Amino acid sequence: MTGIVLSQYDGLILGPIAKVLGVLMNGIFSVLDLIGIPNIGLSIIFFTIVIYILMMPLTIKQQKFSKLSAKMNPELQAIQAKYKNKKDNDSMMAMNAETRAVYAKYGVSPSGSCVQLLIQMPILFALYKVIYAMPAYVGKIGDTFRVLADKIITVDKADFLQNSGVETIARTVSMYGKNITEGNIQNGVVDVLNMLSTSDMTTISEHYGLSALQFNGDYIFSQLNAAGDVIQRGLIDRYNNFLGISIANSPSYMVGQAWNAEGGTQWLLIVAALMIPLLSAVTQWINTKLMPQANADDGKNDQQNSMAQSMKMMNTMMPIMSAFFCYTLPAGMGLYWIAGSVVRSVQQVVINKHIDKMDIDEVIKKNKEKQAKKLEKAGIDPNVLNKNATLSTRNVNANKPYVSSKPKGNAAANLTQEEKDEAVKKSTEYYNKNAKPGSLAAKANMVKQYNEKNNK
Repeated sequence: MTGIVLSQYDGLILGPIAKVLGVLMNGIFSVLDLIGIPNIGLSIIFFTIVIYILMMPLTIKQQKFSKLSAKMNPELQAIQAKYKNKKDNDSMMAMNAETRAVYAKYGVSPSGSCVQLLIQMPILFALYKVIYAMPAYVGKIGDTFRVLADKIITVDKADFLQNSGVETIARTVSMYGKNITEGNIQNGVVDVLNMLSTSDMTTISEHYGLSALQFNGDYIFSQLNAAGDVIQRGLIDRYNNFLGISIANSPSYMVGQAWNAEGGTQWLLIVAALMIPLLSAVTQWINTKLMPQANADDGKNDQQNSMAQSMKMMNTMMPIMSAFFCYTLPAGMGLYWIAGSVVRSVQQVVINKHIDKMDIDEVIKKNKEKQAKKLEKAGIDPNVLNKNATLSTRNVNANKPYVSSKPKGNAAANLTQEEKDEAVKKSTEYYNKNAKPGSLAAKANMVKQYNEKNNK
């Protein structure tokens, strides 16, 4: 394979991830080429399936967290209600300790699914970069475009690309051709060619006389006979053709071309083009319906109800936004979104069945045992934190006023320095009883003493 010298994404975080994914995409396309079907559309579908299968363990963890969250939320809400009107430092420390104890009991982290999302999101964004710039990551596609680029550079150093007077070509050059004027002209030309529509590519081929240009024995553009009929599909057309349409074109472009076609409107092409945004919206809608739903109800606080309403609105808007973007972007991106939604929907059905079979109580029991062992190793009595985590509703009084333990008036100011030192010593001795000073055990003792005093 000839070395790839096209414009790969070079971001600090997404760049290395995109390069790894690019190797995978190149491998998939190479396998399809070996069996005689070198097709970008099929490569995108298989690539998407492989990526989502690899990320399935993270998805399962995320769904498991959602299930456990629904189970532990009542306890967390009880803790929040208990300390609702208590803003002093001791109360805040006690609330945080009890909250951590609940999370420990259920074996989850307060960050929850955020960790899984932080891992998944860069991968998905990098995946988008690879699909959007296939010639930069897939060797054979890059080689084909490079032959075109070299021919264009030899003729006029891409002057026609920059000054063609064709609005669509000029817009593409302004968006993707910065490398043409920044020293790497070959990369810039390839980036522009990759984003041009079929009609713009035809305009360029006619200007540069590229209709007979060949690469490895195959015509890069379609070979025509004297009557103008296609007798051999070119490499670029073969790579981009998927079920009769070119995935390099956007559905909006295809609809416009089919509507104004010579000889009458091509209704079949219009239907095929509109199926892409339609399928994207439908599959996205199915995907959101299969996801765990957070419904607003009276048992939740205002913040949770607001989040549930926002999520519901997002689930409604996502299919509409998906249809809009897939109508305006190249069909290859729409194909990726459809494939991703279908794969996620299948995954969600499997995950839902797996989660439904889980014995949540058994999971909690195992998490309790693991937490107890960790606490014992740290020198902490597990019963202290378990008592805080397993709150009794009869002891939770959200309206119980906070009574300050600080001396009234100037009583503290009237103490001598010796009396102050003695008071600090006694307090420290109490909290550090059977625990190393400043350790987690000492803090747990402090929380225990605080709760005993306030629950009397």
